[in-house]
This record gives sequence, C-alpha cells and structure tokens, in this order.
Amino acid sequence: MKNYRLSILFLLLTVDGAAQTKYFTKTGSIIFSSKSSLENIEAVNNKVVSVWDVATGQIELAVLMKGFEFEKALMQEHFNENYVESDKYPKAVFTGVIENSKAISFEKDNVVTVKVDGSLTMHGVTNPVNTTATINVKNGIVQASCSFSIVLADYKIAIPSIVSDKINKTIAIAISIPSFQLLTAK
Repeated sequence: MKNYRLSILFLLLTVDGAAQTKYFTKTGSIIFSSKSSLENIEAVNNKVVSVWDVATGQIELAVLMKGFEFEKALMQEHFNENYVESDKYPKAVFTGVIENSKAISFEKDNVVTVKVDGSLTMHGVTNPVNTTATINVKNGIVQASCSFSIVLADYKIAIPSIVSDKINKTIAIAISIPSFQLLTAK
C-alpha cells in the first residue's frame, strides 16, 4: 500500500505546471495475455494509476506488479516470484507523449485515434513503446484505451526450459482507462 501511495505522489509531482489541464485516474486496468497451444495465461490489474497533461501530451501510467490477478493462484505465485520478481521490481511504469492530444475536443462527444510514443520500464529494464490509442469523450467522460505487445526477453524475464513450450514469448497488453478525472482546470 505504501508503494501504491508513493506511485500516486510520484505521478502527481512529475507532471506539473499551473494553468494546464491534467487528467488523473487510479481505476484503469491492464490485461495481459499469453496464448499458446498448451496453455493460455491471462491476468488483470484494475489499479492502474495515470496522469495525463493535455497541454504537453505527457502521460504516465504506473502499476504494482503484485496487483495482477490470475485465474490460478499458482500462476500468480510463479509470476510474482519467478518471472517478474515483484519484491525486487515492484512496479511497471510507462512514460510517454500523446502526440496529437490537442486534436481532442473535451467540450463535445468525439472519438480520436492518437499516436503514443514512450518507454515502458519493467523488471529493471526500459524499452521504447510506440502504439496508437483511442480517446473517447462522451457526455463529459474521458476514456482511453490502447494495446501493444512486448517480448519477455526484452525485459530480461526468463522462462524456465521446463515450461518454455507452454508460454508464448510475446505478451499482448491491453490498457483501458474507463474514466479520467479532471485534476486541474485551464
């Protein structure tokens, strides 16, 4: 819980500037999945913290690794202890820029596809991530979603040879922010 509060404080402090419009959430979700012919693995974390500065396009997302929930308790244990080493690397952080966030109208309903460029830090390794996201403004509610894939080896996450044929080396990640809250006004 202490790390979660520190993550929120860190995000609020790193995206600063008076008189700018910022949006915040701590109820986003990340689903990751690995599908293979022998076993499908899926986990969800519904405690994604994010701050988005519309004026600059800067966005940050943070998630505690121990917050991922699996269908099977043993998978969750192996994920935290053997793969992502959650005690040593407790969180994953995405820092990036929404390239054309000024094209979004927050005063009327609209759906805009935006380009997102940034970096994902996980398991002590940082790699670039480039994707597109959908921003949906409806009835004053701002929502966002995106998806991308990562390769486990790029984050130095080793798969034991005994299960290497059961786990796909590429992980699909889907992020959903059902509702950003206005943090500051223009």
